[in-house]
Amino acid sequence: MSDLLEIKNVTKIFPLGGIIRKKYVTAVENVSLKIPEDKQVIITLAGESGSGKTTIANMVMGFIKPTSGEILFRGKNIWKMSKKERKRYRKEVQAVFQDPFESLNPFYKIRYVLMGPIKKLKLANSQSEADKLAREALLDVNLDPDEVLDKYPHQLSGGQRQRVMLARVFLIKPKLLIADEPVSMIDVSLRADILKIIHNLEKEYKMSCLYITHDLSTAFSISNFIMILYLGSVTEEGDFETVVKDPKHPYVRMLINSIPLPNPRSRWKGRVKLQDIEIARLEKISGCKFHNRCPEAMPICSKEVPPLIDLNEHHKVACHLYTTT
Repeated sequence: MSDLLEIKNVTKIFPLGGIIRKKYVTAVENVSLKIPEDKQVIITLAGESGSGKTTIANMVMGFIKPTSGEILFRGKNIWKMSKKERKRYRKEVQAVFQDPFESLNPFYKIRYVLMGPIKKLKLANSQSEADKLAREALLDVNLDPDEVLDKYPHQLSGGQRQRVMLARVFLIKPKLLIADEPVSMIDVSLRADILKIIHNLEKEYKMSCLYITHDLSTAFSISNFIMILYLGSVTEEGDFETVVKDPKHPYVRMLINSIPLPNPRSRWKGRVKLQDIEIARLEKISGCKFHNRCPEAMPICSKEVPPLIDLNEHHKVACHLYTTT
C-alpha cells in the first residue's frame, strides 16, 4: 500500500532578481516526509519564520511547484494528475491558514461559505438537508448556528472565524488537513479549543494532519511526530516526545530550552542569540547551515553537509556530532 502523502527529496528555489547577476534563495532543500494511509497521525512541522514550513505547505497544496523532487498522493505525483484526479485531491487535502479572514470573502455571509462546498460536492439532496449539514458542522466546532450563519466575517472574532473554517473541513471530511499556524492569531485562552477540534477531526473522521507551527507548546497536546527545520533543511525529526525530551541537534536544544516553563516560581534565564534568519538564508553557507552559530561546531561542520542519520527507529538527526563518533 502506498502512503497517503509522500514528500520526496523536495527542494524549492526562488529567484530574487538581479540585472547582471541573478540571485536565488533556497527556501526548502532536500526535505522528505511520509504520512501513512493505514493510520491517522498529526505531524508537526516546526521552525522559526523563514525556515521553509509554509513553502512546504504551499507545495503540498499545489499552489507552487517544487524546483526538484516530488509530492506524491497515494503514489501519484500531484503535478501529473488528470483533471479528475486533481479534483479529488482538492477534496481530500484541505487547509486551514494562519489568518482565517484572508480565506473568507468579506462580501458573503457565513451561510454562503458553508453552502459552497455542500453544493459543489453534492453533499445534500435538498436545501433543507444542506441547511441541516451546515448547522451540524457549526455545532461540531462549538458555534451557535443561529448566532453566526447570517453574519459577515468581520462581525465574528478571530477564534469564531477559525472555527468556521474548521466547520468547512467537517463538511468536506478530507483525508489530510494542512493546518498552517492555525492558532497563532487567536487569543491564548481559545487556542486549546481549536487544537481539540483538530484532534477530534483526526479521531472522528480518520483524518491526518500536517500541523505547521513555530510554537512547540501548542503542538505538544496533539502531535505524534515532529520535524524541525532550519533554513529549509531538516535538523531533527522523530517521535514528538522523544525529540522534545531528548533533543540532539544543538539548534533544537536551543529551541527547546528557550520555551519558558509554566511555573511563576521558576524564573526563565534562557536567552537565544541568533542572527536574523531572513539575513542568514541569503548567505551562501557551505557545510552545515547552522555551523557559524553553533556552540559545538567542529572543522568538518563548515565543509560537509551532515546527513540525516538514524539514532533509533523513532529519532533522526542531521549533525556531525553523531557522524564522527
